[in-house]
Amino acid sequence: MKNLNNLNKILIGLSALGCLSAIANVPAAQAQPAYGSYVGVGASFGFTSGNTSAGESSRTSGLVAARYKFLEFPVSVRTQILIGNSTAVVPTVSFDVPLNFDTDIYIGAGVSLSNTVDTTPVGNKNSFVIQPGIDYTLPNSNLVLFGNVIFAFDAYRNSSGTSATSLQTGLGLRF
Repeated sequence: MKNLNNLNKILIGLSALGCLSAIANVPAAQAQPAYGSYVGVGASFGFTSGNTSAGESSRTSGLVAARYKFLEFPVSVRTQILIGNSTAVVPTVSFDVPLNFDTDIYIGAGVSLSNTVDTTPVGNKNSFVIQPGIDYTLPNSNLVLFGNVIFAFDAYRNSSGTSATSLQTGLGLRF
């Protein structure tokens, strides 16, 4: 378990460092953001487990995702609903950095609302989350490929201090 906690801390640090370096290296003539809000579907894959003897094993679930993009500001409101044996709702606010006209990377912060008996990819306890990710708009279409990682801190009811890490990916429709 300690190795997983250390791995989570390393991954969080590397994600934060990567996002900060991308922000710091944005040229003076910035790319336009990948415009548009979207609603999408996909899958969520849990990489960590809590107390497995108490039934807190990692999970895979379906995903419904939504992004509302504020056009004048580099900020989005996002919500992901992870649907499986139990359901988790993960609302976040993100800071978006356009890489080019079709691609945004972002770092978000929010909460995981998963106060359930059975586990979800982000645990079974309400927790604070960090969410780095990427949105790519397919050229000449309204389709968006998206992917992100959710780091949920102290996410398991029977494993105090154990964090959950999950990967989400899917396809969205811009509106």
